[in-house]
Amino acid sequence: MESIVKVTIHTDGACSGNPGRGGWAALLSVASKERLISGSESVTTNNRMELTAAIMALETLTRSCEVHLYTDSSYVQKGITQWLPTWMANNWRTKDKKEVKNQDLWQRLHAVSHKHDVHWHWVKGHAGNERNERVDEAARTALQESQ
Repeated sequence: MESIVKVTIHTDGACSGNPGRGGWAALLSVASKERLISGSESVTTNNRMELTAAIMALETLTRSCEVHLYTDSSYVQKGITQWLPTWMANNWRTKDKKEVKNQDLWQRLHAVSHKHDVHWHWVKGHAGNERNERVDEAARTALQESQ
């Protein structure tokens, strides 16, 4: 019987202008191994980059895992754990009957997160958390390299 792989993921997004150029990064850790992934977009928003970081990290996993995902985005953490069920029940409308922003990414995140046992954690950004600082720097580097 195969045991469940336990993965720790830290994600971050960055944007220069909002909208503007953006970068995202994720650090995936399994036991003593780490993998840093990142990317960028020419016209995007900070929230889209935060969502993209989580999506790309989860999509990188090749089999079902137990995941502890850390983000400094309360938008991502609250969105996936609190708001998403209501949005889906309301046909992708907010409580104010407005269209949910970034619906395409929320749908991707919802789909990929259900392939894993994901535990969502919020961490304070720019507060000395080593792994959060690493993904912040990698996201900003990805943003700068896209220019």
